[in-house]
Amino acid sequence: MAERTHTDPEKMEKIVSLCKGKGFIFQSGELYGGLNGCWDYGPLGAELKRNLKEYWWRKNVQERDDIVGMDGSILTHQAVLTASGHVGGFSDPMCDCKVCKKRYRADQLEEVPLCEAKKQLPKGEDKRCELTEPKEFNLMFETKMGASADDDDPNAVAYLRPETAQTIFVQYKNVLDSSRLKIPFGIAQIGKAFRNEINPRNFTFRSREFEQMEIEYFCHPDDGMKLTDEWLEKRLNFYEEIGVPREKLHILDVPDGERAHYSKKTYDIEYEFPFGIQELEGVAYRTDYDLGKHQECSGKSLEYFNPETKERFIPHVVEPSAGCDRTVLAVICEAYDEEDLTKEGGKPDIRKVMRLKPCIAPIKAAVLPLLKNKPELVAKAKEVKALLQPHMNIFYDETAAIGRRYRRQDEVGTPFCIAIDFETLGEEGPNGEDLSDTVTVRHRDSMEQERIAISELLPWLLARMV
Repeated sequence: MAERTHTDPEKMEKIVSLCKGKGFIFQSGELYGGLNGCWDYGPLGAELKRNLKEYWWRKNVQERDDIVGMDGSILTHQAVLTASGHVGGFSDPMCDCKVCKKRYRADQLEEVPLCEAKKQLPKGEDKRCELTEPKEFNLMFETKMGASADDDDPNAVAYLRPETAQTIFVQYKNVLDSSRLKIPFGIAQIGKAFRNEINPRNFTFRSREFEQMEIEYFCHPDDGMKLTDEWLEKRLNFYEEIGVPREKLHILDVPDGERAHYSKKTYDIEYEFPFGIQELEGVAYRTDYDLGKHQECSGKSLEYFNPETKERFIPHVVEPSAGCDRTVLAVICEAYDEEDLTKEGGKPDIRKVMRLKPCIAPIKAAVLPLLKNKPELVAKAKEVKALLQPHMNIFYDETAAIGRRYRRQDEVGTPFCIAIDFETLGEEGPNGEDLSDTVTVRHRDSMEQERIAISELLPWLLARMV
């Protein structure tokens, strides 16, 4: 499907620059020119992504009685992917430009693109690509395993999994038998998947190595359509909880003929990225296609027996499948803001701020002694840091003026800054009050400040991290 218009290239450039400059996301192998379609998460990006995954897991596994988790292997038996239809059928139509050699997905071209060789033409002249006929391009990464890896033994072939779903389906019976669950129930998994994308693009949005957050929810055949609608609403609520407002989300009810062959109903949850409205998550009713195929190809029964009704059936499946990296990118795009604080007649003052929800912000609070050359302030600040650090990610900073340090934390999304000042040490407050053993807490979004007792600081912060 072609990208739809709703773009802000300038904002996207600023976000990419911030991600590199502040340690959220780096190009993989940048030292050697970069590995296209692969990305490394820096210190802040790793924390943000980990917080997102932990929040997703808490909401979908820890806080529910009907969903359990698993962590399947990345290397996948070729028989699994043969049964699922990936081997021999998981490909995209590809075409190349005969002149500039650029590669395109044929099904995403609305018109012949401008040729990269146009740079060699006189100014003002356009040259279109000379495209080859489309041919199928295998999207899976194939590898060899074991001592016979160098031979022509077909049994040595394995694949890096192109999706996390199949590892759940082939372990469905083991999970069912070992956990004593009853239909309806779900199996959740967060893990890496790999697709040899023809044209990785839009920063981390379309990559060759990516992470999925996925649930396969097994149910009675009569309940699949109803549960698909219910899961759609649950997933929309989740995005609001992590800071992606519903008004920025679009629901595409994928029509007949455009859904995957296994799907009887699919909703795409899309977000207004700066590069266009694009998919974040799919909620698909996969019927009994996958379990049916694995039962057929393995020769082993995957039927569910209901002891109360004496009914046997192959469970149907509803699948909410979210891209973890895409969600991280959506959260960053939504959080990024520039606030004009210029005073009348003053020099320009633009505050860059990442309005991340505290539950997923990489740094929860920054501890800032007012002055670094006052040992008593530094000692007290380090006491506060030691109090909080076992419970959340804390940043300590004693360099530069306090206002400059506040701005640094705004730019990386830290929701709270804790200043240790002379009132903390017992000096009278501005109105003569005793403020000893209290700190100034500054709120990122409003920039308002309030005094909090050190003894109450930890529960105060924890209450705001949910």
